[in-house]
Amino acid sequence: MKMGLYPGCSLEGSSREYAESLRAIAPRLGLELEELERWNCCGASSAHQLDHALALALPAQILAQAENQQFPELLVPCAACFNRLVTAKKDLAADEASRTSVSALLGMPYHGTTAVRNIVEVLNRMLTPEILKKLPASFPHTVVCYYGCLLVRPPGVVREERREDPMQMDELMKRIGATPLEWGMKTECCGASLSIARTDIVGKLCSAILEDAAARGAEAIIVACPMCHSNLDMRRKEIEYAAGKKFSIPVIYITQAIGLALGLDARSLGLHRHFVKVSIHGKRKDQQTVPAQTAAAGS
Repeated sequence: MKMGLYPGCSLEGSSREYAESLRAIAPRLGLELEELERWNCCGASSAHQLDHALALALPAQILAQAENQQFPELLVPCAACFNRLVTAKKDLAADEASRTSVSALLGMPYHGTTAVRNIVEVLNRMLTPEILKKLPASFPHTVVCYYGCLLVRPPGVVREERREDPMQMDELMKRIGATPLEWGMKTECCGASLSIARTDIVGKLCSAILEDAAARGAEAIIVACPMCHSNLDMRRKEIEYAAGKKFSIPVIYITQAIGLALGLDARSLGLHRHFVKVSIHGKRKDQQTVPAQTAAAGS
């Protein structure tokens, strides 16, 4: 299956390992990704707080370009980017005047015909029984799935019936041999971009997430959001200092976990880039392990 890809800013920078693991697993799942040409920032967590017209125009530019490249569907791996695109698409669909003004501003037509997909729904579609039969390995670990805010909210914008207790990532983990645990922080906020201005707030929020995951006995936290990963992994030392305790639990992108179940090596999945050491691994069906750590964390 072929699909357009909007990587967004994070996958080109702070969450490079997310992009690496996605590109590593895609062909093995039968997914052909074509990157959007001349893509721009979606506005993320800033534009909509400053200028409503800008918050519509930036995502509309992305979607108009996707239409220009004739993509029926556009995969948006970053949860923040996904949320901005579906929000703008809904707002524009409800307001013809806004569509007209945005098209004029962009200098190109916007019709709203490209469907926006997040990583979890695409992986659920691609990880078929046929693919599962061919998996050379599994991911036999006890995990908690952390959805955060932007994959499941707000209602009326994001297609998620179980906003308080989503299960799509949990089901994906079960398919590759993991045991997802019930826990209380599944859709709580990590603090998002407050990590720049209010590190004290982010420290408290992330400390609660890490503490609950550790208390449940999880070996890893599975995420699908670069901002959540950054706060829980890159800022771990700050969180530990504020909490007065250590948290050793690693934070792994869902694409990396699936990559280990596909028998891919750690470096190709970007696991060596994490700040918190990742020592869990996939397990081959011939009982050999697929090491998750082939280089020092952060190298």
